[in-house]
Amino acid sequence: MNTTGKVRQTEYSGVWSEQVSETAADVIALTSMSLRRERGRTGLSLTELAKRAGIAKSTLSQLENGVGNPSLETLWALAQALGIPLSRLVDPPRQGIQVIRAGEGAVLHAERAAYDAALLSSCPPGARRDIYRVIGQPGRPHLAPPHMPGTMEHLILGSGRVLAGPEGEALELGPGDYLRYPGDVPHVFDALEPDTTGIIIMEHV
Repeated sequence: MNTTGKVRQTEYSGVWSEQVSETAADVIALTSMSLRRERGRTGLSLTELAKRAGIAKSTLSQLENGVGNPSLETLWALAQALGIPLSRLVDPPRQGIQVIRAGEGAVLHAERAAYDAALLSSCPPGARRDIYRVIGQPGRPHLAPPHMPGTMEHLILGSGRVLAGPEGEALELGPGDYLRYPGDVPHVFDALEPDTTGIIIMEHV
C-alpha cells in the first residue's frame, strides 16, 4: 500500500469539494481501526480470523496495531474472511462532492504482479458497488481470488491492452472496450502493454 499527498477541502458556493489523497500512515491507521471493528462485529478471535484469511496471526496482530504495510492480496483475504467488501477496510464514508486527481488516492499494490488498484468510491449505504482505478504492467498477470458470492465486475479499459476476465476465459480488450464478468471466480488482469489502465466497478449483492 502506498499513498502520497494531503487531504484538502475547498468551498465552492457553499458546497464542499473534498480532494482526497491520504498518506500511507492515514490509510494504515484506518485499516487498523476497521479490522478491529469488523473482527469485533463478527466475534472472531485473532487466531480464527488469521486462519480463515490464510495469514499469520502475528501479521494480523501487527495490522490491527497499525504496524506493517499490507498488500492488496492480504487485504482481499481479510475482507473475504470477514464477509465484507475490501472498501470497508480502507475507505471511510464521505459526504458531498469528492475529487480524486489522477495519481492521487490510496493505492493498493499487489505482491505477485505489477498491478496497482486505487479505490475511487466505496459503496455508500443502500448501494452495492465500489469503483477502482487500476494500472498493470506486462509480465506476471494479476490473478485475483474469488470475491464474495454474487460479485460482478465491470471493466472499462482506458489505455493499453489487456487480457481480462475469468481464469481460462480471459478476453483481449483495447482502449474504450467494456467487459462484464463474474468476480466470484478466479479472474485475471494480464497487461499486454506498459501502463495499461482501466476502471473496475465491483457490484455486490
